[in-house]
Amino acid sequence: MAPTLLDLAHWSTWAVCAVIKLPQLAAVLAARSARGVSVGSLLLELAGFLVFLRYQIYYGYPLQTYLEYPIIIAQDVILLLFILRFSGNMKRALFYAVTFWGGWYMLTLRKWIIDLAMNLCTLISAASKLAQLRCLWQTKDSGQVSALTWSMSAYTCATRIVTTVMTTNDLAVLIRFITMLILNIWVTATILHYRKTKKTD
Repeated sequence: MAPTLLDLAHWSTWAVCAVIKLPQLAAVLAARSARGVSVGSLLLELAGFLVFLRYQIYYGYPLQTYLEYPIIIAQDVILLLFILRFSGNMKRALFYAVTFWGGWYMLTLRKWIIDLAMNLCTLISAASKLAQLRCLWQTKDSGQVSALTWSMSAYTCATRIVTTVMTTNDLAVLIRFITMLILNIWVTATILHYRKTKKTD
């Protein structure tokens, strides 16, 4: 039973993550606008994903426990490029690329750096969700923010809690996924609240 549950959790996570950012990309492309999408949130999310991926690789965790991260990172980069394009800030793309590339290599210069970065990763990822919440609260408009993308993120956090308990049982990873699950649900609820409020006006 346990191997079947683990396989189901892995496969469903990979399937969801293969398309997780597509609703958000579709909304931004259809509107040719990133209204409501927080660039700061996306950059923090990308940083958190890169640190998490590097940590998993550094400690030699099973590929199945983090296979979705390169896929999500690629989708985040594409989304970031469209947001920068539609906001007229494409010049920043090179700066962000160099910063993330340099950070990727600096993370494993010393063991204590990657360990500290992983502990900070939860705060960074939480900050990304809080930045999106702040943007929603300030504008009181969900704009082009996709509730489907955020709810899929909540689902993948839930499945990764299960897979982490069943494989590595890494406490730092568990705390990260539990925190992200709560915040992803909160962002999804906020998006739906402002979408409902806008329809009733």
